[in-house]
Amino acid sequence: MKEISELLPFLIPLVIAQLALLAFALHHILTHQSYKRGSRGLWLVVVIVGMEFVGPVLYFLLGKEDA
Repeated sequence: MKEISELLPFLIPLVIAQLALLAFALHHILTHQSYKRGSRGLWLVVVIVGMEFVGPVLYFLLGKEDA
């Protein structure tokens, strides 16, 4: 089994990307009023519960209104 220290160079950028995507999705949801599908509450739940890339990616693909 690999040591955690061996995996850190791979994990740190992934964690940073995950948190940045989550923050951007939450900011967009909270500052915009219209969505392609669903409501603000629905997208907040999807993004927060599915925060390991899946939730924010789903929001940007299915929920974000093109401006």
